Amino acid sequence: MTGASRWIAVGAVIVIAVGATALPARAGQEEQFTPEYKELRSAADPKHTPRIVAPDTVKRGQWFDVTITVGSGGEHPSLGEHFVRYIALYINSAEISRAYLHPVFSYPKVTFTIALDEGGVLRAVEEPTHSAAWESSKPITVTP
Repeated sequence: MTGASRWIAVGAVIVIAVGATALPARAGQEEQFTPEYKELRSAADPKHTPRIVAPDTVKRGQWFDVTITVGSGGEHPSLGEHFVRYIALYINSAEISRAYLHPVFSYPKVTFTIALDEGGVLRAVEEPTHSAAWESSKPITVTP
């Protein structure tokens, strides 16, 4: 069956067998990938670089706020056609939290309340709709 699909029932699972003609990828699907699959930009850009506001030193296990604003030198737009999809916070390479933003109704600023057991590097990653993700970092020390 060239170019045709055939449904095969296997138990409670339905499998689609596609013929020799490959189907094109759906347009826009590449936008679903997060920075783990895309290049991260770390060069300073006034409208895209995340700005991290957090203490330099915290006590082990004590809650504290980390505020991330997109745009270290200006505001990033929040329009239907150009907005920040999400802002994520990492400690070293482990993701701590992520906030998804809505166009028009969400300003690209989030505050996460976290506690750490060990120090390291806080990393903020934000992904806008019209470019690869941008990141910035800030070292943090944890005391006993």
